[in-house]
Amino acid sequence: MLFGRERLLSPTQLQNLDQHKYSCQSDSVLDPYMQPWWNWLVGRCPLWLAPNLITLAGLAVNIATTLILVYYNPDAKGSTPQWACLLAGLGLFIYQSLDAIDGKQARRTGSSSPLGELFDHGCDSVSVVFVVVGVATMTSMGESPMMMFVVCFTAIALFYIAHWQTFVSGTLKFGKIDVTEEQFCVISLYVIGAIFGSDIWNMEISNTGYKLKVMLVVMGVGVTVIHLVGSFGIILTGGVGKNGSSVAGTSVLSPSIPLALVVVPAFVIYRKSLQHVYETHPVLYVIAFATVASKVTCKLVLAHMTRSELEYSDSSMIGPAMLFLNQYFNTYFQEYYVLWVCLIWGLVDFLDYWRKICTEICDHMGIYCFRIKQQSAAAAAAAPAAGPGRWDSAAKVPLLRSSRSPSRDSTESLREVACDTPPRKDT
Repeated sequence: MLFGRERLLSPTQLQNLDQHKYSCQSDSVLDPYMQPWWNWLVGRCPLWLAPNLITLAGLAVNIATTLILVYYNPDAKGSTPQWACLLAGLGLFIYQSLDAIDGKQARRTGSSSPLGELFDHGCDSVSVVFVVVGVATMTSMGESPMMMFVVCFTAIALFYIAHWQTFVSGTLKFGKIDVTEEQFCVISLYVIGAIFGSDIWNMEISNTGYKLKVMLVVMGVGVTVIHLVGSFGIILTGGVGKNGSSVAGTSVLSPSIPLALVVVPAFVIYRKSLQHVYETHPVLYVIAFATVASKVTCKLVLAHMTRSELEYSDSSMIGPAMLFLNQYFNTYFQEYYVLWVCLIWGLVDFLDYWRKICTEICDHMGIYCFRIKQQSAAAAAAAPAAGPGRWDSAAKVPLLRSSRSPSRDSTESLREVACDTPPRKDT
C-alpha cells in the first residue's frame, strides 16, 4: 500500500470490527494434552507483557532458525548441519508454544480485542511460509523443483483456504489432525534430521528407486486431500450470508480470485523462465511469492472480521508483475536481480500495510499494539476473585481463574478450550 489510499479501513469496516466476535471450533487430538504446558507457560509471563509481543517473538524465533538452515543450503539442494536441524525444530516448538499462549495472556491482562486476532493470524500467515521452506531446505527438495513447488504452494494455499472457509462460515474450524499435529510432525522431521543427518531424506526406500522424502510428500498429499475435502465442503454449503453467501454477502467463491492471482503467475513465470530463475533459486523464489500470498491472506482475514467485500487487486502484486513483464520483453534484465526487487517490494509493501492497519485500529479503539495500559493490568489482577468463567464486560471472553490452572468453567466445551486464541486488545 505504498502508493495506496491514506486510510485502508472505512468507518463502516471499523464499526463492523467493533462488533466482531471470535468464533472457533477445534477437534484437535493433541491440543487438550498441550493445555497444561501452555497454561504453565503463560503463568510465567509478567502481566505487563503485551500479547502481540509474545506472538511477534515466536515468529522472530521461527524465522531466525529457518534462515540458518537456508544460509547453509540456499538452493535447497545440499545437506544442512545436524545442529541447524535441531535448532529449527526447537524454533518451531518455541513458536508453537508462544502462539498458543498469546490469547491466554490477553485474557490474563484483560486486553482482548480484534486487533490481537488479526495480528495473530497475520503472523501465522508468515510462519507457515518459513515452516514449509525449512522442511524443503532440510530435505533438499530443490533437487526436484516441481515437487518443491507443489509442496510449498500447496501449504501456502491450504492456510489461505482455511481462512476462506472462515470468511464463508464465520467460524474458524480445526479438525482432529490440524495445526498442532502437523507442527509436531515437522518438529519430528527436524529431530530425525538432527540425529541421522539431513541426507537421510535422500535415502532410497527398499530398492524402489524412490527417496524417503517422496514418502513424506505422498503422506502430505493425503493430509492435503482430507483438508481440501473438509474445507470445500464448508465453503460450498456453509455460507451464513443471504442465500448462502459469505459473511460479507458476497459469493462463496470470490476468495478464489486473489489466490489464483498469486499461484498462477508463480507457476507461469517458473515454467517460462529462460534463465531458470526458480530452479536456480527456489527458496528465494518461494519466499518472494509467499510474501504476496501472506498479505492476500491477511486481507481475507480482515474482510471476514469487518464483513466487507474482498479486494482482488493489490499493490504487492507489482512484484510478480515485474518478473512477468521482464519475461515478456525477452528478459531484458537478469531475472535473479528482478526476483530480489520483487522480494524487497513485497516485504516493504507488506510491512507498510501492517503499519497502517495497526495504526488505524489502535487509533479507532484507543489502544496500543505492543503495550498494556496500567488500568488493564490492574483490572486483570483483580479478575481471579470473581471465580472461574467470569465474563469480562468489555472483552466478552471468559477469564482464566488462575494463570497456571488449565481448569475452566464446566460449561465450556473441549472445543473452546482447545481453540484458545481469542481476539485481543493490546492496550
